[in-house]
Amino acid sequence: MTQPEPDHEKSPFHDLAVKNSLKIDFRAFSHVEGLKAKEFRQSRIDILEHTAIVFSAKTAIDHFFRLCDEMRITIPDSMKYFCTSESVAFYLQKYIVYRKRKIFYGNNSLQDIEDVLIKNKEEKFLIPLSDTHKNDIPTLLDKLKIKYTKAVIYKTVCSDLSDLANIDYDLLVFYSPASIKSLFTNFPNFQQNDIKIATFGESTAKAVKEAGLRLDVHAPAPQFPSMTMALEHYIKEFNKNCKAK
Repeated sequence: MTQPEPDHEKSPFHDLAVKNSLKIDFRAFSHVEGLKAKEFRQSRIDILEHTAIVFSAKTAIDHFFRLCDEMRITIPDSMKYFCTSESVAFYLQKYIVYRKRKIFYGNNSLQDIEDVLIKNKEEKFLIPLSDTHKNDIPTLLDKLKIKYTKAVIYKTVCSDLSDLANIDYDLLVFYSPASIKSLFTNFPNFQQNDIKIATFGESTAKAVKEAGLRLDVHAPAPQFPSMTMALEHYIKEFNKNCKAK
């Protein structure tokens, strides 16, 4: 798994491994690094010119307030917050007095609160993002004719995998295009051969194919909404075919 190891045994991957007698190694192929104040200042974005902030991830919240602290910026109590989900909104409690702020959230999408966005369209929105962000939020705000500024405050970088002698696994599971990039950065002569590759998400599947690799397992799919379900189905089919031979 090209991601960090789950911190508890209730992980579905733990159950998958026990049920199918698998050995699963977890190793993050990429990680997030926040921009330093000096780097951010090069964008010439004035945070305090904005009256509303859009958050789509807890990571964005952490790096936004870290950056504000580095730059000695105090966010006014009047700032409005628009979050994609309840869990992201509640995470704001780590940095602000939640009950005294104007906070709105959707059910995993800002589209759920389009009416609220329209009522606040005169605000000037700031969207803290990763360098590899999706464009769904800017696209929505464009549609609603809402003014906004995209602010890249953290980036996804390749992890150092030099301690691995080689990639000698039966199957590799990728969750992001950045992990595919990291694979070839760390192992420029990588050959897939008999190694199976599984991906989660359309952008990751696309990155695998563009890299000239063979895609063997893909999720989510209607019948396999999770990676563990897709892998379990693949394992069953693989074992069935082996017995038939």
